[in-house]
Amino acid sequence: ALTPSEQRIVEYIVAGLNNKMIADRLFISENTVKSHLKNIFGKLGVNDRAQVVSVALKRGFVTL
Repeated sequence: ALTPSEQRIVEYIVAGLNNKMIADRLFISENTVKSHLKNIFGKLGVNDRAQVVSVALKRGFVTL
C-alpha cells in the first residue's frame, strides 16, 4: 500500500510532472521526491516512471 505522500507523487507522475515540479508543489526537496520514487518503484515492482503510470491506471490509483 502506498502512503498518502507516495499516492500524491504518483498522481503528479501520471499528470506528467517532473521531480522539480513535484517538489515545488509539495514543498519538499527533489531528494525527498527521489526517495519517495524509490519506495514507490519497490512497492509497485516497477523500474521506471512509465511503468508507475501503467500500474497506477490499471490498479485504479488514479483516473484520467
